[in-house]
Amino acid sequence: MSEPREIPGEEWPSLRAADWAATRDTLHMWLQIVGKIRLVLSPAINHWWHTTLYVTARGLGTSSIPYRGSVFDVEFDFCEHNLNIRSSEGGMSVVPLAAQSVADFYSRTLGALNELGIETRIHATPNEVDPAIPFAQDDMHSTYDADAAHLFWRQLICADRVMQEFRADFLGKVSPVHFFWGAMDLACTRFSGRDAPPHPGGIPNCPDRVMTEAYSHELSSCGFWPGGGEEGAFYSYAYPPPDGYADHPVRPDSAYYSAELGEFVLPYEAVRAAADPDAELLGFLRSTYAAAADLGHWDRVHLERPQ
Repeated sequence: MSEPREIPGEEWPSLRAADWAATRDTLHMWLQIVGKIRLVLSPAINHWWHTTLYVTARGLGTSSIPYRGSVFDVEFDFCEHNLNIRSSEGGMSVVPLAAQSVADFYSRTLGALNELGIETRIHATPNEVDPAIPFAQDDMHSTYDADAAHLFWRQLICADRVMQEFRADFLGKVSPVHFFWGAMDLACTRFSGRDAPPHPGGIPNCPDRVMTEAYSHELSSCGFWPGGGEEGAFYSYAYPPPDGYADHPVRPDSAYYSAELGEFVLPYEAVRAAADPDAELLGFLRSTYAAAADLGHWDRVHLERPQ
């Protein structure tokens, strides 16, 4: 077994979005394949929480997936660059993470599952992208820069750490800090406890019922998306947005409201360059949530843990 690759650099690494776009697009499709495997074999949980991936000590993983009296998990290992499939029956299959088409990765991943006696069928077309090329026909996306994938994972580690602290402030209904493979973002969502108006849908290659379930209750959501801005971006939005939300002051000074996106945005590079990156990001998460909660008249006394 080879030693994990070491990449020197600061704790909050710099990774220009333009420099790894091709790898990011390929990895996005690979993540969708694995996410869909979890989706079809896991019991349904509200807001599609049963479909997500999680930041691990090696990369991104599914957690345990039930299968015929046993369990298995799937993990993208961004240290040794393998897709590891492990069964509670003792077996393990490996698909190397290297330059290969989505079609080849899809075939090899299903083959690795079959080696462990795991049979499954997924909706083999990506969601939330346009065009949506069926996985078995996708020879266009085939780039994999191992160093970039490793740096992306290190970005996720930093974001996950701060978002976990933010999540701990809340006593009400709140999602895990989890990775949605549809849009390829790390997210955490708080809920007021009230119903929300039906979501209008309209997301590319995504059934409207998916969005209706995801946004069935009033919420404030935050996260990290690697494709926005120079080095990715943190975001925060409310659904439905209360009156005055876009004009509410938030921290830090580098954060702003994007009318095009309908959400507050904080460039990743602004966090990375801050004297205290964790505090910079935590200020953004807390102040944007406060904008939603105060203007939306949430019951903050009973929903929050004193800081």
